[in-house]
Amino acid sequence: MKLLHIDSSVLGDNSVSRLLTAELVKAVKAKHANATVNHRDVAANEIAHLSGEILGAGFMPESDWNAKQRAERALTEELISEFLAADVVVIGAPMYNFSIPSQLKAWIDRVAAAGRTFKYTETGPEGLAGGKKVIVASSRGGSYSSEQGRLMDFQEDYLKTVMGFFGITDVEFVRAETVNMGEENRKRAIADAKDAIAALAL
Repeated sequence: MKLLHIDSSVLGDNSVSRLLTAELVKAVKAKHANATVNHRDVAANEIAHLSGEILGAGFMPESDWNAKQRAERALTEELISEFLAADVVVIGAPMYNFSIPSQLKAWIDRVAAAGRTFKYTETGPEGLAGGKKVIVASSRGGSYSSEQGRLMDFQEDYLKTVMGFFGITDVEFVRAETVNMGEENRKRAIADAKDAIAALAL
């Protein structure tokens, strides 16, 4: 089994999502002794956001690429290849301003590649990256599970939609919310999330 572990929180050791992704990876390895783990920290090692220069390389001969375009195309290929090769993808996704960190969005923008992770057909888009399991460690400072709260949630729904676009239907969320609403709420949220991890079918 190949596991791809993505962290995106900028909070380092204070990050709840990082704590939970570590627990998830440990749980997978406990059940699959032969699992290999590829860890990519998109906060510590940021991926450049898409630009006209980076995208433009796809519309010109390779011989005309400049040094930056060569480097970025190589990185994009690396990101896509490790994503496609993974049997399980664990994603740490804290909620920042009702959505995901821009660092995680930069990773998504690289792996969203026509002809590799999806394709367009006469009947609409078709995902090409199915057959894998994605587990998202979702952390939120406030409460967004209520009917009112869900109206402000552009984090989990977005990730589920993107993975579905790639053809991945097995997507699970382990959620810790209200982590910034007092120490007791934080402890309870983390404990509940760890219990959820223990109950996952991995």
